[in-house]
Amino acid sequence: MGSKNKLKRFKENLTFKNVIQPSREILVDNNFEYKGKWNNLFFKNNNPIIIELGCGKGEYSIELAKLNPEKNFIGIDIKGARFWRGAKTAIDEGLNNIAFVRSQIELIDKIFSKDEVSEIWITFPDPQIKFKREKHRLINLKFINLYKNILVPNGIINLKTDSEFLHGYMLGLINSTNFLELIYSNHDIYNNSGAPDDVLSIQTFYELKFLKQKKPITFINFKVLK
Repeated sequence: MGSKNKLKRFKENLTFKNVIQPSREILVDNNFEYKGKWNNLFFKNNNPIIIELGCGKGEYSIELAKLNPEKNFIGIDIKGARFWRGAKTAIDEGLNNIAFVRSQIELIDKIFSKDEVSEIWITFPDPQIKFKREKHRLINLKFINLYKNILVPNGIINLKTDSEFLHGYMLGLINSTNFLELIYSNHDIYNNSGAPDDVLSIQTFYELKFLKQKKPITFINFKVLK
């Protein structure tokens, strides 16, 4: 993407009512106005909040919001020029149950309060395969504990990926902890039965690319117990 397009999108994001871009300083100092008040201040309802981490262009969040108008969705990514597409689509299509936040994922507990989120989606994250990169995996134990703080009791985490390595890594974490409970696991959702409808019916740009390459798509979801 050219620098002119990026600048244009950054400027447009500033005008979108569904885009929130708090500074790192505000988040670190716990001065983010929506923390603990998303339903009251932004959505103005008491519907469950579902978030997508590393949402990219926001494709998955947008489709989930369309399928589930009785729920609220928030896509989170540090690259605002990417989720500009999702934010604009939501505005153009009149979707009022979705927002986008520009932030690093490690500050997630500065964006939401304890028990504020019902469900988390992580779709096609960088698997960070090298051992020294484990600290950057969005499903490592450090991140899972951050998610535990903001999830309701028995809140759900969904992981959809083309990485068999990441799928196996997550299964290993579930088996080695006493606060994660497996709900469903499938190492090839399009060639096996039983995957949830919202896993099969929503396909992102990258997912379609992986499918053309004949790569199996994996899915796993689990409860975070408290």
